[in-house]
Amino acid sequence: MDQLIKQAVRRGQKTLSEYDSKQVLGAVGLPITQEKLAQSQEEAVLAASEIGYPVVLKGCSDKATHKTEMGLVKLGLKDAAEVASAYAEIVDRAAGLDGVLVQEMVSGSREFVLGLTRDPQFGPCVMFGVGGVFTEAIRDVTFRVAPLTVEDAEEMLDEIRLAKLLDAFRGSPAVNRRALADALVEIGKLGCRLNEIAEIDINPVIIRGSQPVIVDALVVLNGRKP
Repeated sequence: MDQLIKQAVRRGQKTLSEYDSKQVLGAVGLPITQEKLAQSQEEAVLAASEIGYPVVLKGCSDKATHKTEMGLVKLGLKDAAEVASAYAEIVDRAAGLDGVLVQEMVSGSREFVLGLTRDPQFGPCVMFGVGGVFTEAIRDVTFRVAPLTVEDAEEMLDEIRLAKLLDAFRGSPAVNRRALADALVEIGKLGCRLNEIAEIDINPVIIRGSQPVIVDALVVLNGRKP
């Protein structure tokens, strides 16, 4: 994980790709989606069959940070023909991709955002809030200076205005709060340990049943060569 980040900084990358970002997060135990990086239509179809339908396809590159706007995201693909067609469309839209990410389709009515920023005065700070497409509009987030204890993280969960979304909600069970708290703690540890990480943006974290699943993530690099 450390080597992946340091090599990206040496190459002058400003961000990690979604796939590499999730590899970093998964390495410290955060709950990422099942996914595989495909280099051909055949690999994409095979990956989809192994993961199980429906799947999502995404163009993957450290430069493709606005994939939806670029037309590089295809949702709810139900069979091999749809996967092959979506793969072809994605690679036609963007040159220089690392590959196409084949990802399980995760459904849930509750979405949160987790993240890390670096404050000029306080250093790495961990963020938690309401996620999804309305994150910027709602702006229901809270911050803590890293490193965090589990108790710090638990307090953060209660500080957002819509904290009741973590409880049993419209027939869905209560969210596994400890899983979210542990994720916040680990994000803080990453920020304290790796100065090459400038920001982490994890949005959305979809609640599937009671469990959080990281559906999209971006690690931003600060460009300081190790």
